[in-house]
Formats: sequence, C-alpha cells, structure tokens
Amino acid sequence: MSLLFAILLRPVVIFFNLKLHLPHVIAVMLSIILFVLFFVGIMYFVSLQVGDMANDWGKIKQNVAIHANNLQEFVRDRFNLSKTEQKKLLNDATKGSMETGKQIVSTTLLSFSDMLVNLMLIPIYTFLISLYRTHFIKFLCKLFKPEYHQKLREILKQIKVSVQSYIVGLLIEMVVVSVLTAIGFMIIGLKYAILLGILTGLLNLIPYIGILIAGVISVVASLTGNADLSIVLGILIVNVVVQLIDNNLLVPMIVSSKVEINALVSIVGIIIGGALGGFSGMFLAIPLIAILKVIFDKIESLEPWGYLMGDDLPKTYEWRRIKLPQFHDNATDTINVHPNAEVKIFTETTTKDNNQPQ
Repeated sequence: MSLLFAILLRPVVIFFNLKLHLPHVIAVMLSIILFVLFFVGIMYFVSLQVGDMANDWGKIKQNVAIHANNLQEFVRDRFNLSKTEQKKLLNDATKGSMETGKQIVSTTLLSFSDMLVNLMLIPIYTFLISLYRTHFIKFLCKLFKPEYHQKLREILKQIKVSVQSYIVGLLIEMVVVSVLTAIGFMIIGLKYAILLGILTGLLNLIPYIGILIAGVISVVASLTGNADLSIVLGILIVNVVVQLIDNNLLVPMIVSSKVEINALVSIVGIIIGGALGGFSGMFLAIPLIAILKVIFDKIESLEPWGYLMGDDLPKTYEWRRIKLPQFHDNATDTINVHPNAEVKIFTETTTKDNNQPQ
C-alpha cells in the first residue's frame, strides 16, 4: 500500500522539487506531511462526531428496547409464542455463543491493534520508497540488458499512469458517494448525516461488504433520533439509490475505465486478496492486477495473459436503434515505438531523479 501512495504522491514531490526548487529530501518530507495531515483531519472530524453520537448511547438502548418489544409482540401474535417462551428459545439458541463471542472480540481487538501499527508504518514506508525511488530504478536497470531498458521505461511509465489514475478515481468516487449519501440522509432527517455520509464513502472502498457495514452503522445511528421504523426504510432507499449511481455511473466512468480489467478477474482477485490479506488485500487486489496486466501487455510471451485479464467487450450498446456509451474510452495502452528509433540506455546520468518520466 505504501508503494501505491508513493506513486500517488509523485506529482506533489515533483512540484516541490522542480517548481519550488526544494531539495529532494525536503520535497518528499513535505509531501508525506501533507498526506498525513489530510487523513488526520478526516479522522479528527469523525472522532468529534463519534463522540457526540456516544452521548446518545442511552437513547439508542431505549429505542432498541422499544423495537425488541415490538418484535416480541409481533412474534406472539403471529406464532402464538409468549415472551417467556421466546426468551427461553433465544437463550437455548445462544447458549454456546458466549465463548465464541469472546473469541471474536479478542481476535477483532488484535486485528485492530495490528491495523493501527500498520497505519503508523505506512507514512514511513511511503517516505522511504519516495526517497529511494531513483535507487530502485537503477536496481531494475541492472537486472536487464541495455536493449531492454526502453521496454522497462515504458512499463514503469504505464504502471505509474494506471496506478495514479485508479487511486485518483477511487478518491473521486469516495467523495461523490459521501456527498450523495450525506444529502440523502439530510433529506430524510437523519441525525449525523455528514458523519454517516463520510463513513459510507470510506467503507465503500471495501468491496462488497463495506456498504453493508455502513448500512448497519447508519441504522444504529438512526436510533439516536426516534423509534420510528420509517427512517430505517429511508436509509435503505438512500443506500440503494447511491449504490445504483455508484455501480452504473461512477465505477464505469471513473474507476474501471482507468485499469481496463474485466469483472471476472476483478472478483477473483478480490477474493484471493481478501483470503491472503483481509481488507487490505481486497483493497490492493485491483491495483496489483492492473500492474500485472501492464507487465503482461508489454512482454510478448505473456501478452495472451494480459489480454485474458483485460476487458474486450463492446464499448457501446444499441437500444431501439440508439447507440449508447458504456462509459469506457477507446484508448489503448499500446505505445508505438518506431523500429528505427534510438533505444534509450539508462546510465548514472539518465537515471537522475529529474530526468525520470513524470
């Protein structure tokens, strides 16, 4: 993940280095500081809102008790089970779940502590990767013969463009989803609408399960207001509408068009990433697949695998004699190099930081 952030921050480092003429170390350090301050600002705002929500915990428990009582009465009227019988059945069903619940809580706490440690290490790793970028490129050049340096240059440039475009697309998607969700929650009168909108945008970055977690948090937050179930229905409608907009407009236009990976490979990659690395693995699956696809497309013997990972479906579809766009551009990743063009050889001079492809 640090590598992805280092690639994303590369334009900022270039701005400080070339436009403001700052030393490379200072430029990298300022970029990391801005990066950290951005996320600290978001977390600070979220923590303030969460603190306010915690003050309403008593009201949440009261509304949960009301809903539980209404549910018990519904079961009693429909299935002729008294509240005592319902309580006995519930106790029997959850008898062995206490130990399992304790194990789950302890595992979650350990995972959370590991995540906090990793979050603290990410800025350090990002700083070091950005600082030693030229050193790593020289190392790659030494692995290959000079005649392959032009191909290596093309691969590195395409990887940088793909990763930057994908991450920027994710950030745009996150902002749009947050804004749309917050507006929807404001319309239905949900308390803490801005906080819940931001959380929905952040959790939406986790494929499949992120939006479910956000929905559960939003439903719990709705209990800080009143016990009316209509607002829960409003939350579900808002989430469904936002997801329809996200999946049918934002993802094809902003995210998927940046990497050109077909849906099957994406899903399989996310499943494998989740099995290997949890949430981080699910988040990193798509950019890693995009990097592999770029490498495969540039190596002749691996090109069929790059084609297999790509998306070769028609870019438009016809509806009642009207051609509608599929929100994919027609550009390809192919870089045409003239056969007689001079092959650029990497040397100690050409691999200096200010001569690298921007």
